[in-house]
Amino acid sequence: MYALIAIGYTLVYGVMALINFAHGDIMMLGCFAGFFTFEALDAWQIGESNFMNAYPVLAIAVAFLIGTSVSMLSGFLLEKIAYRPLRNSPVRLAPLISAVGASIFIETAAQLMFGATKKTYKNPGILARGSGWNIEMGEGMIVITKTGVFSLVLALILMIALYLFVQKTRLGKSIRAVSQDKNTAQLMGINTDRVASQTFIISGFLAGAAGVMWGIHNGLFNHYVGFLPGIKAFTAAVLGGIGNIPGAMAGGMILGIVESIGPAFLGIDFQLKDVIAFSILILVLILKPSGLFTRNLSTQEKV
Repeated sequence: MYALIAIGYTLVYGVMALINFAHGDIMMLGCFAGFFTFEALDAWQIGESNFMNAYPVLAIAVAFLIGTSVSMLSGFLLEKIAYRPLRNSPVRLAPLISAVGASIFIETAAQLMFGATKKTYKNPGILARGSGWNIEMGEGMIVITKTGVFSLVLALILMIALYLFVQKTRLGKSIRAVSQDKNTAQLMGINTDRVASQTFIISGFLAGAAGVMWGIHNGLFNHYVGFLPGIKAFTAAVLGGIGNIPGAMAGGMILGIVESIGPAFLGIDFQLKDVIAFSILILVLILKPSGLFTRNLSTQEKV
C-alpha cells in the first residue's frame, strides 16, 4: 500500500515539482467511500442473505469502484481549487502552504461529517480479517492473512498497469514529457494544465485504491487514517527517489518489508515500527537525498 501512495506523490512531483501533502487525505476519502459502500451492500437484503454474502467478489469490485471514483474526483478538485491558482505564484512556498491548508480542511470536514469515533470495515466473508495460513519456521511462526495476500496481489497488478500506462499510452508519454521539460512540452503542443489535472486524477485513483485496501486489511479507521500512511509513503518516495516511479515502487516495498521484519530483527516492540520508518527517512535525507534509485539529477527522467 505504501508503494501505491508513494507513486501518487512521485507523479505529482514529477509534473508539478510539488509535494502534495493532502495526498494522504485523498486516501482517507477513498477509505470512507469504501466503508459506506460495504455498509450499504451489507444492508441490502437478497432473499435470506444480503448482497455482501451473496456476491462477495462483486461487492469488493463495487467498493473499489466507488472508493477510487471519490478519490479521483477529490484529486481533480484539489488541483483545480488549491494548486492551479498558485502554480505561477512568485511566492515559492505558496503551493506548499496551500497543500498543508487543504490537508487540514479535508481532515476537519471529514471529522464534522463522519464523526471522530473509529469505524470498522465489514469485509465480505472471503476476506474475513484474521483468516489465513500459519507457517512454522524454526521456533516461530509466520502468519499470512487473506487480506494481506489480497492487498499485495492487487497492489502489484495496479503498479504494473500504471507503469505500462505511463510508458505506452499517449497521456503517459505526455506526463513524462512535462516532467522532463515543461516549457519544451508546451512548445510541442502539450496542454500542461490538462496534464496536471489528469495526473492528480491518476494519483487520486491510486490513493483511493490504497484507502479501500487499508480498510479491508486493518479494519479500524477514522478521519486521521491517511496521515501516518501518507507520511510513510512520502518516506518511501524519498527512499526510492522522488519523481521516479520504479523508485517509488521499490521504496514502498522496501519500507513495508523493513517495517515487518525490523522490530523482530532489532529485538524491539512491534509498536515501534514507526520509529524505523522515520529513521530511514532521516538517514536517506542525510546520506543520499536524491534517493537510492535516482540517476544523475541533471539527466534523470522524473517520471
